[in-house]
Amino acid sequence: MNIYVGNLSFDSGAEDIRELFSAHGQVDDVRVISDRETGRSKGFGFVEMPNDSEARSAINQLNGTDLHGRNLTVNEARPREERSPRRGSGRY
Repeated sequence: MNIYVGNLSFDSGAEDIRELFSAHGQVDDVRVISDRETGRSKGFGFVEMPNDSEARSAINQLNGTDLHGRNLTVNEARPREERSPRRGSGRY
């Protein structure tokens, strides 16, 4: 199951998140999303857990949990919606 983790502090890295979720089961992958231009965290990421019951337990236990002074938003990730190209960005 793919899990969305939001409201991350800019100090929170993939290892911090992996450690937090590992207490609830096996973690296959952790990705903190970064701005392409600055490399700075966008404040959210994704955790991949292979066992759905462990993933649901992690969501229930960790939603609202404090990590580095921020209350996390944790829920099942929704599939990405198709985005139309931005107008005026200069890229086509």
